Amino acid sequence: MSGTTTAAALRRRAAGAGANRWVVLVVLCVSLLLVAVDATVLHVAVPAVTEDLKPGGIELLWIVDVYPLVCASLLILFGTLGDRVGRRRVLLLGYALFGVASGLAALADNAQVLIVARALLGVGGAMIMPATLSILRQVFPDRRERALAIGIWSAVAAVGAAVGPLLGGFLLEHFWWGSVFLVNIPLMLVSLPVGRLLLPESKGDGEGPWDVVGALMAAVGLFGVVLGVKRLGGGESVGSLLTVLPLVVGAALLVAFVRRQRRRAQPLVDLKMFARPAFSTSVGCIVLAMLALVGLELIAAQYLQLVLGLSPLETGLRLLPLTFAAMAAGLAGARMLRRFGPRRMVCAGFCLTAFAVVLLTALGRTDDCALMLTGFVLLGFGLETTLFGAYESMLSEAPPEQAGGAAAIGETSYQLGAGIGIALLGTVMNAAYAPGLSDVPGVPESASSSAGHSLGEAYEVAAQLGGTAGVALRHAARDAFVHGLHVTLLVSAGLLLLGAVMALRLPRGMQCEGAGAVELPAPRDSPESRVSV
Repeated sequence: MSGTTTAAALRRRAAGAGANRWVVLVVLCVSLLLVAVDATVLHVAVPAVTEDLKPGGIELLWIVDVYPLVCASLLILFGTLGDRVGRRRVLLLGYALFGVASGLAALADNAQVLIVARALLGVGGAMIMPATLSILRQVFPDRRERALAIGIWSAVAAVGAAVGPLLGGFLLEHFWWGSVFLVNIPLMLVSLPVGRLLLPESKGDGEGPWDVVGALMAAVGLFGVVLGVKRLGGGESVGSLLTVLPLVVGAALLVAFVRRQRRRAQPLVDLKMFARPAFSTSVGCIVLAMLALVGLELIAAQYLQLVLGLSPLETGLRLLPLTFAAMAAGLAGARMLRRFGPRRMVCAGFCLTAFAVVLLTALGRTDDCALMLTGFVLLGFGLETTLFGAYESMLSEAPPEQAGGAAAIGETSYQLGAGIGIALLGTVMNAAYAPGLSDVPGVPESASSSAGHSLGEAYEVAAQLGGTAGVALRHAARDAFVHGLHVTLLVSAGLLLLGAVMALRLPRGMQCEGAGAVELPAPRDSPESRVSV
């Protein structure tokens, strides 16, 4: 064990020269927190933005969607660019752009300016996200320490997603809607000099020219696919030209991108990484986990507000246990990974999440706080356990010189899984919900058809009808939504169990650099045991 410990110490000193790696982790987590908060902080500000800027329906959709759309499209471009020109350099440029775009968004006086600012925020986010993970991969070459660092990193991501709506609600109570963006500027003004001072620079081997054409093909292809998936998730028809065209063009460009990378001597993304079962399986597990999480969160929010009648703030508070459980799983992830290994950890995470989802099928028209709390805690812990094990395995399988590209692939899988989840589970929900409104006594067929689009629209139609017909439609819509929720939860459980089967391809033990598979904690007198507790 002494030879392994010495080698790990030498790698740590080489990777973290000039900076304490744990201080570097703090800086990277602050970066991630800003990006995660900005992804959700606007949600509660949409009514205020609508009232002030008077955007049209299409403009409002772009205000909300352009940030994740642009961010997901450019992850591979900036992840691989960081491998070529320097990850710290790309990260610092992302800080600067994020700060400038935040100021532009805060001061926007019309919808068009806000859309441009949100797009620039997406560019900045795409520069920051893969850079944080790839720098983390370089600064923590020892896998045991890296597992602990990824656990902290993922816990911070969970905090950011939950803090966004709460922070936005607080700011809107005291200031105008632009304050949800303005709060980023002082944090970026601090992060930029601190990051320049403390973060170590790292890059790949840099052989051959950077494939600009390939990077643009990946960006445009991902933009088309994500846009098409988002339109499907928004309820657009599968036959709509504006849905089919982006999907077809995007998929064609991604296929061409893959063929181009296989032919190049120095590819932008080394597709040989996907030949490693641990890497490709980890990517698939990330997609499936996010597919289940995002679709369920969206439907859960509708259930809490429209069926149980909770306010947006009460809804956010009900979902907080899920976030706290995810944080706990992230912090405990390193210990679980050392003890159980990637295969059992990810498989158990999927199974626990599937059990939680099946448990939530007992929810009905009445509020059951205890059942909901139990289900959300198990759901958050299980999903974060799955994501932690998958991310850690993916990064550990990638060569250090390809860290930026690997991180970008992981983040892209995350975004695609989220988009597909909304589209797929939303479609399942609608298919199970609409038939329940087809034959409500006293309700005209046209009213039933309109009510079948969503529960919110059903309530509007019921209010217009009034009388016994309106009451009957409202009750039928609520029952149909609960039935659709149960069907969607069962489909989600099936997908999660599929993920558990997929996870069986992961390595049984935690393969550390310079050592064999490690299933048990390091001896108590080793440096690693003092870090990873």
